[in-house]
Amino acid sequence: MSFESMPRQDLLLAIDSLAQEKQIDREIVIESLEAAIAKIAKHKYGEEFNIVANIDRKNGAIHVKRLFSVIESPESAGEEYDPSTMLTVAQAKKYAKNPSVGDTVEDQLPEPEFGRMAFQTARQIMTARVRDAEKGRQYEEFKDNIGDIVSGVVKHIEFGNVFVDINGKAEGYIKGSELIPGERLAVGDRVRALIMDVTRSNSGPQIFLTRTHPLFMEKLFVQEVPEIYEGLIKIKSVARAPGSHAKIAVETSDPSIDAVGMTVGIKGTRIQPVINECHGEKIDVILYSEDPAVFIVNAMQPAKVAKIIVDEDTRTAAVVVNEDQQSLAIGRRGQNVRLASQLTGWNIDVMNEAEEQERRAREFKEKTELFISGLDVDEMIAHLLITEGFRTIEEVAFVDIKELESIEGFNSELAAELQKRARDYLAHAEQDYIDNGHKMGMSDDLLKFDFIKRPIIMKLGENGIKSLDDLADLSSDELVEIIGEDTMSERLAGRVIMKARELAYGITTEE
Repeated sequence: MSFESMPRQDLLLAIDSLAQEKQIDREIVIESLEAAIAKIAKHKYGEEFNIVANIDRKNGAIHVKRLFSVIESPESAGEEYDPSTMLTVAQAKKYAKNPSVGDTVEDQLPEPEFGRMAFQTARQIMTARVRDAEKGRQYEEFKDNIGDIVSGVVKHIEFGNVFVDINGKAEGYIKGSELIPGERLAVGDRVRALIMDVTRSNSGPQIFLTRTHPLFMEKLFVQEVPEIYEGLIKIKSVARAPGSHAKIAVETSDPSIDAVGMTVGIKGTRIQPVINECHGEKIDVILYSEDPAVFIVNAMQPAKVAKIIVDEDTRTAAVVVNEDQQSLAIGRRGQNVRLASQLTGWNIDVMNEAEEQERRAREFKEKTELFISGLDVDEMIAHLLITEGFRTIEEVAFVDIKELESIEGFNSELAAELQKRARDYLAHAEQDYIDNGHKMGMSDDLLKFDFIKRPIIMKLGENGIKSLDDLADLSSDELVEIIGEDTMSERLAGRVIMKARELAYGITTEE
């Protein structure tokens, strides 16, 4: 843009053209030009002056002026007195009729001439300001698109990390760990990826992309399956071992729609593009169910489940399969059961009939020993309690006493005595738990966090997590690393942390 002998309407046209080209607000271009003109004027009249420039938004007229603050006297301004920017009331009358202390008066200056050097300075200032505005626009645009899929062309590859030109607007970055294992991209390839995060930097927005995140696969299905895009079919959860195997759970409230069939498509026409995009990843489409047992059985596909035992308190499930189905249920290196666990949010243990019988015998023995020692009863009473469905001392302590009295061979006195012993045992156990927690420096808010079991809370304390705030500050993968993935899935860890944040900081799950 040149200012020399430029008609003022042409100046406005040039401003509009630049704003449209860079996709930034017209006002930003005008303000950048005003700053450039003010800079040129300062070079001519003196850097010490407070000089501003204004461009009339309607006719393009340029106004340059010095600004002065009106003071009572140099002495009244003290050490801050600056004759270049301050005038007394008497001096200010040269520029205004009735100036008062505290006013700002203006000295209109001639419009500076835009010679070669001046034009060069103006262009540098404008270029920098417009570039900053463009970076800001790009950041806001892509920040609002986190979680969306973008398409771009591979610009270059460094140490396995891929830099992607996103439609000429910005550059995206895919770390090697966010690429699907086994895929090989080359410069010039067109690639799709999910925007994982956007941060500001001096060179513009840094756009971090991923092709391994479960949400990437979810968004691919949204693009390929009209019923998912329209909301007729909902994706409930996705679990992935990128490049190898994935499971996706779908549901619909319309009984006339086959959610699984619609998602797969006739002869796989809808799922195949997703498989191709994910480098041949095998995908199981699972029908979601509100019933955890049904959902887990569905998630174990392609294995057939003979029996399932769920424990809602610990969100664990024992899946029993025939011996010829066990390897299929577990999958190569445990992949099938691990994905099923991630998909459902339950810890799943796969076993055959013989192992299940062994497990039941072991649990029966453990419960027997617990009742004998905790309630100070003989083996016969312990067996009677277990046979009637009692699993813990808590159940004995707080069940309706009539249920204990109704057990064959029990009477009201025995039932009352058992409840008393159970409550005494729990009170002592609770005090021991609190005392041990305090010895480790743990706070009461964590010790009384009822969302997880006491042994897990003590394990947190042993690993330096001493308060509910400490727990709330963890990420889900950090919590899984502390507790162990055999005890807690990443999805369950996420729910635990969300609950901790809700209690510690008042942050709701929605927030």
